[in-house]
Amino acid sequence: MKISDVVRSKGGGVVTVKPDETVTGLLALLDEHRIGAVVVSVDGSSVDGIVSERDIVRHLHLKGTDILSAPVSSIMTSEVTTGSAADEIADLAATMTELRVRHVPIVDADGKLAAIVSIGDIVKFRLNELQSERDQLRDYISS
Repeated sequence: MKISDVVRSKGGGVVTVKPDETVTGLLALLDEHRIGAVVVSVDGSSVDGIVSERDIVRHLHLKGTDILSAPVSSIMTSEVTTGSAADEIADLAATMTELRVRHVPIVDADGKLAAIVSIGDIVKFRLNELQSERDQLRDYISS
């Protein structure tokens, strides 16, 4: 199975934030969309960084509440691991586990942002797949 299958089932909408937005603005965005990470993008289609709840917590611990008025660019991860729709689900899941990241932006062939996949999206997709297989086997055995 491919990442395109996960994206198809969850949808390809991606919330982005500009690097000059404040961390307080970022917190409002995370809360509004009930998400744990946002792609940082100057134009909404490039991947300039990624920032998660973990980044905010770490920087709050290190720098205190002054970080809330700082720009997102000061806390974002700028070296972002990305994936493509053609990636195998198992391969991307292994990469996420190895790198200890929970969100991976998915880019198209031109390098433009197409979606974002979380480890939760992958687990949900896989559980649904296993449930479907189980139901098919039960139906097969019953008939």
